Amino acid sequence: MSATSAELSSLAATVEELVRRLTPLTETYLSAQRDDLAAELFEVERALTAAQRRLYRLVQAAGA
Repeated sequence: MSATSAELSSLAATVEELVRRLTPLTETYLSAQRDDLAAELFEVERALTAAQRRLYRLVQAAGA
């Protein structure tokens, strides 16, 4: 794995960790019937998940 691939992989793992940390926050807002805030967090989660997928694709492309 090249240095670039390793860095991209590290970034993707960091984004994955952010998504993992968002889930309990979203559930907290849902439990508190703050659907407005939960919906915003769902949007953030979707955007981060998409970014994570793109980073992993870049890792694959950079390693090829």
